[in-house]
Amino acid sequence: MYQKITLIGNLGRDPEQRYTPSGQAVTTFSVATSEKWTGQDGQPQERTVWWRVSVFGKQAETCAQYLRKGSKVYVEGRVQADPKTGGPRIWTGQDGAPRASFEITGSTVKFLSSRGEGGGAGGTGPMHEPDAVMAEDSDDIPF
Repeated sequence: MYQKITLIGNLGRDPEQRYTPSGQAVTTFSVATSEKWTGQDGQPQERTVWWRVSVFGKQAETCAQYLRKGSKVYVEGRVQADPKTGGPRIWTGQDGAPRASFEITGSTVKFLSSRGEGGGAGGTGPMHEPDAVMAEDSDDIPF
């Protein structure tokens, strides 16, 4: 069996990096994906879904260094189901309303924002072309 999910969206907050006890880097960030349409009444409609993404290793370090709130990203990965429900992680928010979170383990993250747009890395670090600033598994062979 095989599963793969592809997301294109914007970061909802700055990434958070930490390390496992074995020293492996882990970076987490939230991505918002939206769909827009016109309802039958002619009014514009919009629905936003939030995804929690975790990436590991060198890719995690690159994401923590270059991504910022508002950055546009392309993420490929797999969905991590809640072991209790087999679906999204469900909890109760501070306001008492039920909440759900879709959790993704990212295998590929590509940065789609240029440095000057979407809350990118701003004026820090060396200049990179968008294709040069991508984090992928080191096992991939570029063709």
